[in-house]
This record gives sequence, C-alpha cells and structure tokens, in this order.
Amino acid sequence: MAAKKASESFSKTLIEEVHKWGCMKQTGVSLRYMMEFGSKPTQRNLLISGQFLHKELPIRIARRAIELESLPYGLSEKPAVLKVRDWYLDSFRDLRSFPEIKNTNDEREFTQMIKAIKVRHNNVVPMMALGVQQLKKGMDPKIVYEDLDEIHQFLDRFYMSRIGIRMLIGQHVELHNPNPPLHCVGYIHTKMSPVEVAQNASEDARCICLREYGSAPEVNIYGDPKFTFPYVPTHLHLMVFELVKNSLRAVQERYMDSDGVVPPIRIIVADGIEDVTIKVSDEGGGIPRSGLPKIFTYLYSTARNPLDEYSDLGTADTVTMAGYGYGLPISRLYARYFGGDLQIISMEGYGTDAYLHLSRLGDSQEPLP
Repeated sequence: MAAKKASESFSKTLIEEVHKWGCMKQTGVSLRYMMEFGSKPTQRNLLISGQFLHKELPIRIARRAIELESLPYGLSEKPAVLKVRDWYLDSFRDLRSFPEIKNTNDEREFTQMIKAIKVRHNNVVPMMALGVQQLKKGMDPKIVYEDLDEIHQFLDRFYMSRIGIRMLIGQHVELHNPNPPLHCVGYIHTKMSPVEVAQNASEDARCICLREYGSAPEVNIYGDPKFTFPYVPTHLHLMVFELVKNSLRAVQERYMDSDGVVPPIRIIVADGIEDVTIKVSDEGGGIPRSGLPKIFTYLYSTARNPLDEYSDLGTADTVTMAGYGYGLPISRLYARYFGGDLQIISMEGYGTDAYLHLSRLGDSQEPLP
C-alpha cells in the first residue's frame, strides 16, 4: 500500500480544523471526580458529561492525529501507522460533525457514536506495534534502540492519551447501564478487593501458561481479601496479569528441564496510607542489569512477535505468553494514569520483583500528554 498524504482522503478544511483543535487546552479529570460525578447518573449529569466529551474528545484526538503526521525515522509513512492516523481523523470528523448536545435524545445518540469510536480504535496498540516492526525491518541495524528515544517518548504519550480517551468514553457509556453491578460507578469499583483481582488475573495467566507449556508454576497470594479501595478493576487486572505472565514464563523456562521443585510466584498486597502496593516476586533467574533499561521500551522484546505482516489484525486479540513486548511499558502507563507507578528490581541469577504502586487517594489529575 502506497503511503498517502492525509489530504488525499481527508479534506483540507478537516486537516485545518484538526490543527486548530490540537492547540486547545485539554482538561484532566481525577478518579475521585469521576467517582463522585458518576455516583448519581441522572439525565442532567449524563447531559453534562456528554457535553464535556463533545468538546474534550476532539481536542485529545486532534493532538494525537497531528503527532502521527510527524514521527521521526519515517515512522509516519509506514502503512500500519497511516491506518491508525486514518482512524484518528475519522473519529475527529465524527465528533466534529455531531451537532450540539441539547437534550437527552441528543446525548443518547452521542453515546452510541462514541461507543463506535471506541470499537474503531480497539486494535490501535497491535497496529502501532506492527508499524514499529515495519520500521525496524527497514532500519540500519547499527542504530541502537536507545537512539530511538524519541519514538519511545512518542509512544508513551500516545498510549497514555489513549488510556485516558478510552477511560472517559467507557465511563460515560457504562453510566447508562440500567443495572450496574454492586458498588460500581461506571468502570470504577468503589470497594475493589486487590487480592481478589490478583487471584483472577493470576488464574488467567496460569491458563495461558498451561496452554503454552503444558504446566504452570503455582501462584501464592498474601494479603487480606476483605481489604478494599476504589479503583478500576479492568486496569488492575491487566497490570497484574502482565506481571504474573512474565514471571510464569521466566520460572517455567528456567525449570523446564530440571527435576528440582519449581518455586511458586509470590504476590503480596500491602495496604498503605498513600498507596496500595502489589509485589510480584519470582525466582525465574532475573534480568541482567544491562537489560533492565530495555524492558520498558516498545522496541525490545525477548520473545518472537506473534503479530507479523501476515497475521489478520482482526484476530490479533489472541494472547500469547510472550505478547509483542508492550506489556510492561503499557502496564506502567496504566499505573501512572491514576497517580501510581511500576518498578522492576531484579537479581540476575535469582529472580525479579515487580512493585506495582496504586494511589489510594484518587486525587491526582490524569496526566495529559
């Protein structure tokens, strides 16, 4: 597919409007505000939320569309990246051509439209991964990945912004649910048990490990299952799943041909005043110190990329143990989105500890790249 300029498939006026909206100021929302505002999903509140998104989403989407046009090393010209840019421009056009939201009917139609936008963007992460792969293929191998810092920083901003857009849309759509689950305000669970989420995520990761290797190390979880705090369970599940999956793979591969007892993975949930911290510890042999800076880059994976030029992107949701090397950097963005963080400490020759810090207070504003 030949690279086509945005102007060929989108009108000049639209591109000008994208640049105009991309200069406007974004408005961040905190977890606490989303929780308090959504706890009373009256028609008036849904209308206010719809009007806010009608103005906020085009600003956020325009910023990303502009950035997608001017990436270093010719990344913008890669077919997969052009496809992502088209999705962003289509979504911007849909939002801008939607008339002002004046009543409940308008708001309902708007909700259906942003729901469709969220689906359109489902495969952005694998598609961008494919774009980076297309870039790496044609690149001089002498270029060290550390030199690609600019691309790494762009992807951090790009994915962080995507988390925010998807959270805002998902939250608004979910507030329409006539029978919300107990203690749920949209995507937020006001009484989420981190131990319970860690158990579910570990079971999911072990299933994949069993499927791939035929066996899986045990996972032991320490912490009070009755302890709860407000958070987004899907975000936590994604992060713990990723960390446990990495640990299972490391332990499994280290002990594959050994007759010794396979050590379990240990998860400890600690409840602090500021943070809830989840530690995932394994004895999978660790990572050499020289390799540690690479684990948070998007251009490095120890595993084969399951997503290649020929795979059908429609089915790219199948999870493998190795993934496409984006699990850790994206998990760290999810942690940082609500004011937390993810740190990895490793002992080469022994194992790795991952510390997932989640902010309890929910006061921090969304980071707005």
